[in-house]
Amino acid sequence: MNLDLFGDPPPADASPHPLSPGAFSLEGLALAQAPRLWAEIQNITCISPWRHLHTPGGLKMSVAMSNCGPWGWVSDASGYRYQRTDPLTGAAWPAMPGIFTELATLAAERAGYPGFVPDACLINHYTPGARMSLHQDKNELDYRAPIVSVSLGLPAVFEWGGLQRSDPVQRVRLHHGDVVVWGGPARLRFHGVQAVEPGHHPLTGACRINLTFRTAA
Repeated sequence: MNLDLFGDPPPADASPHPLSPGAFSLEGLALAQAPRLWAEIQNITCISPWRHLHTPGGLKMSVAMSNCGPWGWVSDASGYRYQRTDPLTGAAWPAMPGIFTELATLAAERAGYPGFVPDACLINHYTPGARMSLHQDKNELDYRAPIVSVSLGLPAVFEWGGLQRSDPVQRVRLHHGDVVVWGGPARLRFHGVQAVEPGHHPLTGACRINLTFRTAA
């Protein structure tokens, strides 16, 4: 793949840094594309607005979210799942922008997972205090595809665990434009995000945005 895909080459420090076998961070890979990504996010959330989902047990999630692409991830009393329509609007999720797909494919390739084409993008909105507890991504039908996670806005501490919830956790501070990719032996590792600290980012304001690209079906 042409690494000058977006008009500007990735920064020098965007080479993959291993977190564990099969998992890598790519610092600043999305930095040059961040304004365009943010503009597309605003377009998407005008169609499918931010919402706080509830777990099957009835707990309200602190992170607000939306989706784009053929499939969207939802959670309610019926369980965690992907579906083709937005339960708020009854319509199909917004189409995944080309720049989203290109970035996800590029990041996966640089981490050693060529040919990745996501069919779902979960868009998470963290305000100060919002967090994501340790969890595994297990709602996808095929675990052969990697997960690509893009950070925008306020920094956050990413928790990278093992295959058991009780395994030791590595903590990695993620900044605006950083990307994390995991697959293969790391595909089902537990991971999460510590509570986001208050602050203001010039692009996104007082929030952190996370784009999580997956192959759902």
